[in-house]
Amino acid sequence: MKRTLTAASLAVMLSATGALAQNIIVVSHGQANDPFWSVVKNGVDLAAEHTGATVSYRAPETFDMVAMAALIDAAVNQEPDGLVVSIPDADALRAAISRAVDAGIPVVSMNSGGDVAAELGVRLHVGQSEHDAGRIAGERLAELGGTTAICVNQEVGNVSLDLRCEGFAEGFGNVTVLPTSNDPTDVRARVRAALDANPDIDTVLALGAATAGEPSVAAVQDSGRADEVNVASFDLSAGFLEAVADGKAAFAIDQQQFLQGYLPVTFLALNAEYGLIPGGDVPSGPNLVEQDAAEKVIDLSARGIR
Repeated sequence: MKRTLTAASLAVMLSATGALAQNIIVVSHGQANDPFWSVVKNGVDLAAEHTGATVSYRAPETFDMVAMAALIDAAVNQEPDGLVVSIPDADALRAAISRAVDAGIPVVSMNSGGDVAAELGVRLHVGQSEHDAGRIAGERLAELGGTTAICVNQEVGNVSLDLRCEGFAEGFGNVTVLPTSNDPTDVRARVRAALDANPDIDTVLALGAATAGEPSVAAVQDSGRADEVNVASFDLSAGFLEAVADGKAAFAIDQQQFLQGYLPVTFLALNAEYGLIPGGDVPSGPNLVEQDAAEKVIDLSARGIR
């Protein structure tokens, strides 16, 4: 019988075996003003508490691959027992990650880069297939009657977000990518302008709930076309889930980023102490959260868990 190793069972096992006093460094590309990454860090912090490991979480101030590569290089110089990285741009981070692998540091990737992790020497990846998640979202939005869509990309240059839009186009059909910044005010204005410029747009897919999903819902409301336009978003926020529960948005795509922070740290602590590590990637998503389920996870999202 197949057994699933859950976060709860890991915590029980660790409490029974004692703390794993290891040094683990996490380097992500997440920007400080993005609530998505605060949930990842909450998972990292809980894993540190459960394992007893010394864990350092680092990220550049903005989406900056040069700065992120420098953070990885600095981590390698500290010779940690394990390194967790996100890989939004494999070309830009390849040298830094290879340096860690060549130094014998076990590396686990999370969130982005699952398609390239193995070729970089990464032990395993915790995340979702971004292309497949986009395709699934596109198919569902097409089922809801959509024919013309925009894909709101708030972090241009992030390969994972590009994959989301590509998968969305495969599953949906007629899709135009709308580049924005990660400033919600900018997103709201650009989505509203796109809706005003093209009355055929009946579907909006945002790639981040708080930064792009919530302002996209507001833009649709501003346009007076709430009854004509379906909005969906990757990831969760309490505000976007409230929109789903109220029928103002169709669904959110949950990749369970809390697990993306929690599991890699736990795996690396177990590996350092006992040589234990999963033999393959761990899919943390995607899961579509539609109206019937949205209200149940609003509180967990507000608490920084979902």
